[in-house]
Order: sequence, then structure tokens, then C-alpha cells
Amino acid sequence: MTADTPPASDGPLVRELSEDGLLARILPLLPRGEQTLVPPGDDAAVVAAPDGRFVVTTDVLVEDRHFRRAWSSGQDVGRRAAVQNLADVAAMGASPTSLVAALVIPGDLPVSWVEGLARGLAAECLPLGVGVVGGDLSGGPAVVVAVTAHGDLGGRAPVLRSGARAGDLLAHAGVAGRSAAGLALLEAGRADVDPELVAAHLRPVAPVAAGPEAASAGASAMLDVSDGLLRDAGRMARASGVRIELDSAAFRQDQERLRAAADTLGAVAQRWVLDGGEDHGLLAAFPPGCALPDAFRPVGRVRAGAGVHVDGEPAPAASGWDHFAG
Repeated sequence: MTADTPPASDGPLVRELSEDGLLARILPLLPRGEQTLVPPGDDAAVVAAPDGRFVVTTDVLVEDRHFRRAWSSGQDVGRRAAVQNLADVAAMGASPTSLVAALVIPGDLPVSWVEGLARGLAAECLPLGVGVVGGDLSGGPAVVVAVTAHGDLGGRAPVLRSGARAGDLLAHAGVAGRSAAGLALLEAGRADVDPELVAAHLRPVAPVAAGPEAASAGASAMLDVSDGLLRDAGRMARASGVRIELDSAAFRQDQERLRAAADTLGAVAQRWVLDGGEDHGLLAAFPPGCALPDAFRPVGRVRAGAGVHVDGEPAPAASGWDHFAG
């Protein structure tokens, strides 16, 4: 059975197993990882840190806030939970090494859904040699998935949001707007219009390997585009004390990919590209003369000043994702 094998649709509920019984179903599905010295089974795992430093990040997915079980399988949620953390590690210029996952799950949840979540974590971690080395289980009224990921800088300096300088080239790796378009289709009950866009929301694909490549190429600043291109570009601009200038033509292919969905819903494809979150692409600044890694495309420039401009004009107010808005 592979990490992508779909779970059975029947079987016991969580409340019908003990914690040890549930762990016995989950742990064999999780990868150990290349840097794991002591795997799950003791009070804590031990993971090598060859660099002498480690990168750490954490994210939470809450049922009916970040996902709906009516739309998302356990495997979907596991993959999203892994990707959003792996992308944050990559955005620091580090290679992910391990993660831990804490789950809050209701008793009436099928065990097969939890097994699917473990398979989803494994599907994202196995190709990268990343271990899932522990976590915690608790009961509760809704599913909550909290993942903490660790990464190795490989002797490089971390790439911060605050390093962009006037004259730098701005570049992007990954896709833009697809997750937002997929969510809009789901909310409108029109998933049939473009199943690939729906999949991009349920199971985003992040260019994780591009993060260390950008760091090795000399990137001066970088971040994970998780909350929308304009919102996250604004964060880089504020942290670096510069103006970010984006060229919308650089995202023309992204907009064209969303055109049919936008026409169906009466939406504007460019707004999904500029404001849509959860694609988990990487936005990076590179000093003049740096050769861009293959995964990156030029999308703008860093100038003296402040704020974000699109095609030479001040950017419209960014909506994007805000955990506490509305």
C-alpha cells in the first residue's frame, strides 16, 4: 500500500478504539525521514541538526475555518497541513527535515479518515525525505490539525523578508490564483467546471525544493505566498523598507488558466491572482547579476520607496486571507 492509496470507506469510529489502538493504525503509515535518529515511540523523537541550527515553523488547520469535511478527505487535509509548513521552511532557504502533528478529533470521526490524514502527510513528506516523528492526540468537537515542521539551513544564512534592496529583481516560483479559484468553485457548487482548480485548493503543490535553490543562488529576501500576492508582497516591502513593483503581464498565463472559471462565476481572474491565498508559491528578491533558479520567473522589481505597485500604479487594497477578518 502506498501513501496515495485511498482509505477504506467503512470501518471503526475513533471512539471505538483506544489511543494506543489509534496510534497503532497511524504510525506505520508515517515516514521516518532521513535525519531521524530516534523515531516515535519514546517521549520525544531525536532529529539530527547537521548545521548546528534548525528552522522551525507551525500552522493550524481548523475544521469549518480552513477546510470542510464535506469537501476534503483526510488525505486532502493531511497534504495541505504538510505543504503549508514545508513551504514556510523552504521560504527561509532551508530544506525540511521533520514534522510533528497534533490532532484534535471527535469520537464519531471514522478511523479511516484519520488514516487518510496520515497518508496525506506521508505523500508530501516521503519524496523529500522528511520524517513525521511524533505529535499528540486529543478528543474534541471538531477536527484540528496542528503541524510543526523543522528544517536544515545546510550552512547557509537564512533568507529573511527584510533583505530586499532597491535594484533587486523580484521573482516568483509556483502558481498564483489557483487555490482561490478552486475555493470559489466549491463555494458556488460548481466544482465540475474545473476539477484541477478544485484540486489545487484541496491539495496545493508548493515548490519546496526552490527555496534552498534560491538561497544558494543568492536571494536577498523570500517568503511563502500563503495569504495572497499583494498582501505578502506588502509584508516584504514593509520588512525591507522598500517599494515592490509587480508586473501583471508576468502573471498573464496564470490569469488565462483561470479565465473559464472566472467567466462562469462572474469573477475577475486577476483578483484571484493578486489576492488569492494558499497556493504556497515563493516570492523572492535577487540582487542584480544573480542567475535565477529554473523554478523562478521574473515578476517585478524592488525600488526605493514604500508599498506595493502594480504596473506602475499603487496596488489596490489587498484582501487576501486574514484569520481574524469578518
